[in-house]
Amino acid sequence: MKHRLPRWIPLLFLLWFGLHSQDSSRIIDRFSADSQQSAGIKGWEENSFVGHTRYSIKENDGNYFLKAVADSSASGLYKEIKYDVKEYPYLSWRWKVTHLPEKGDVHFKETDDYGARVYVVFPRFLKWNTKTINYIWANRLPKGESHPNSWLPKNVVMIAAQSGTDSLGRWIQEKHNVYEDYRRIFGEEPPRAGAIALMTDSDNTGGYAEACYDDFIISKQ
Repeated sequence: MKHRLPRWIPLLFLLWFGLHSQDSSRIIDRFSADSQQSAGIKGWEENSFVGHTRYSIKENDGNYFLKAVADSSASGLYKEIKYDVKEYPYLSWRWKVTHLPEKGDVHFKETDDYGARVYVVFPRFLKWNTKTINYIWANRLPKGESHPNSWLPKNVVMIAAQSGTDSLGRWIQEKHNVYEDYRRIFGEEPPRAGAIALMTDSDNTGGYAEACYDDFIISKQ
């Protein structure tokens, strides 16, 4: 006598597989027409250091993205998102820098300006133990190299995801293994991430910087 599985078993399997396959990535933000609000950019909070970088939603050929303009200013946007970077090690996004701060240089406090930067923040109970990986579009630091931040060298490390002027004006796709970068840089297992942030700044050099950002996603592979 043959034993047949109940009809709902295959449906349950398909539902389980569908739910778990969808968990392979999580969208942080892809921006849209309604992302621009009177209070700022929907879902993001501003943190100002010097003045205000101008962040606005723009559209081109049906695609919406975030544009940043810094004129001797430095303010960033951050989005709280708590997740395990061992489970979701990859962070991807697209960006385009159209103007680098001419005197920007990662090696000195007085030139700590960047056309674009993306942060992954790892908060701790004691704030001075908070660590941050900062992916930057550098002026002079060669692509792929890292350097301690001039202001907080023990807690913040800069990684040159892009460098120089060769790719200015072009959308560049980025994908980085944050889990492996954290272990390599800090020599320990990372705590849970607490926020993703971005900033275009030119306050230290008194210059001008302009960039665009889009399609922030975390994924398992």
